[in-house]
Amino acid sequence: MRPVDHREPGPAIALLEDARVTVEMITDGVHLHPALYREVTAGVGPDRVALMTDAMAASGMADGAYRLGSLPVDVRDGIARVAGTDTIAGSTATMNQVFRFAVLNIGLPCEEALPVAVRQTSINPSRTLGRPDPTLAPGAAADLVIPDDELAVAGVLPRGSRVVPPVGM
Repeated sequence: MRPVDHREPGPAIALLEDARVTVEMITDGVHLHPALYREVTAGVGPDRVALMTDAMAASGMADGAYRLGSLPVDVRDGIARVAGTDTIAGSTATMNQVFRFAVLNIGLPCEEALPVAVRQTSINPSRTLGRPDPTLAPGAAADLVIPDDELAVAGVLPRGSRVVPPVGM
């Protein structure tokens, strides 16, 4: 996408101004600076932001050589780049890392940041896809992620049954 210009603001500003648009942001700590995440969320409101991973096959994996379709990718220091270049090639972030980024970088106290991050990583994307809000209510599927104090995944409740995630999630 072309950058914002003072005389031709382009598609980014048009999308931010259109209340029908849900703004998707790759908040992996590589694609966007935390200040941009805060500014967009403040400008359009937390209900219009859906956080994404841009995950590729190397997500959650060690540094090394991977592929993104037919494109060779090198992951160095957790950052996926087109082999032999500095061009970002997808992301290695998992959704729990995107969630943690949101909580730590929204600029709100934790008790206010947590519900914003929940909306932006689950409710807003679900609504954008035309699915019902993933609310916790009697009779609901109860698909939940249980974070620890560091906001890493400590457990998962798919359809209400606890599953302990593998080490390192």
